Amino acid sequence: MAERRTAVKMAAEPNFLQFNDLACEAVGGKVIFASDEWFAPAANLLKREPPQFIASAFTEFGKWMDGWETRRKRIPGHDWCIIQLGVPGLIYGFDVNTSFFTGNHSPYVSIQAGCLGSPTDHPPTFTLEGDRTGMAASDSQLAAVAKLGSEAWPELVCMSELQPGYSDSCHNYFQVNFNRRVTHLRLNMYPDGGIARLRVFGIGQRDWSSVSINQDIDLVALTNGGVCLGYSDAHFGHPRNMIGLGQAANMGDGWETARRLDRPKKLKVDQRGILQVPGWEWAVFRLGHRGVISSIEVDTNHFKGNFPDSCRIEACTLTAEEEAQCIRTKWNSRKWKVLLPPQKLRPHHRHLYSVEELTLSQPISHIRLVIAPDGGVSRLRLWGRPTPVSKATANQQRPVSKL
Repeated sequence: MAERRTAVKMAAEPNFLQFNDLACEAVGGKVIFASDEWFAPAANLLKREPPQFIASAFTEFGKWMDGWETRRKRIPGHDWCIIQLGVPGLIYGFDVNTSFFTGNHSPYVSIQAGCLGSPTDHPPTFTLEGDRTGMAASDSQLAAVAKLGSEAWPELVCMSELQPGYSDSCHNYFQVNFNRRVTHLRLNMYPDGGIARLRVFGIGQRDWSSVSINQDIDLVALTNGGVCLGYSDAHFGHPRNMIGLGQAANMGDGWETARRLDRPKKLKVDQRGILQVPGWEWAVFRLGHRGVISSIEVDTNHFKGNFPDSCRIEACTLTAEEEAQCIRTKWNSRKWKVLLPPQKLRPHHRHLYSVEELTLSQPISHIRLVIAPDGGVSRLRLWGRPTPVSKATANQQRPVSKL
């Protein structure tokens, strides 16, 4: 019998939306099985872009939809799919988005979780390639996926009602409490219908025992467990985008703030050419592992007329209790120390800062990127070496707070 976990339907936007989407195709997430994909393939669930609707778009199988939509079921059972996370980790919540599925959304959903990777696990040997529209699982695929025993995986979201895909009801948020590492999900639709997108919000978990203490690694990357814990403004793009994989696809794949209204009517600069402005914007990140930073990358790729004039980076080491206190006070802490002094930035440029330009040499756990007065940054990398953590310290730094 599947282990049941309590899931709470959220009425307003929950705090877990600040975490990383561990299932997005942009980080390597993929659908490895789907029972039926007649109207629209399940791979659409993991697209980075928001769903769209084209009224005049049809295929030979029916109305084209930007999501996963199965045929009207006329046989026993229900539809389901298996998703392999791009970044295995801890999951704190889901957004089951039914956008544009207004007379054809799935009435109910549940989500189960598995952690595969041991020698006794037998993931399916097949892959779902190409356009799957109009297709259903074959007998051989059903037999292969049955080896996973996914029907007995623990439930993160019990059978829950979904709202139709109108703009004011399409986001179905579910907060979960499940403190085990997850690599795969089973998404169940009851009995059939459509879902536009699935967002899986959480924090990556890496096996740090396999990482040499003499190896430089990007300690803030989402694949290594980095996570955004707070920010001042994210009008055009969320700061979590900065710790994503590879180069940014466009401006929307970075952090971009609104223009500050307290900008001086006439701008002045200091002797270094840095604008003298009263305000700034900031974003805070917890590193995936405590460590000593040796180099930093601040990339303004794509931001040509809206890059920040300057930036600085502050750092500190916090226990879980201190982190929770900082979240309550919106990161107004005296523990911040300058890691990278103010730097003049350039448009559409990859800025690299070596250890000679950094002012801290002790291990840190959190950083705050400060930009002035406003603007956009596409990627942030903090290269360094993880610091061994004692058992007592590890218990202190365990993330008890989820915002």
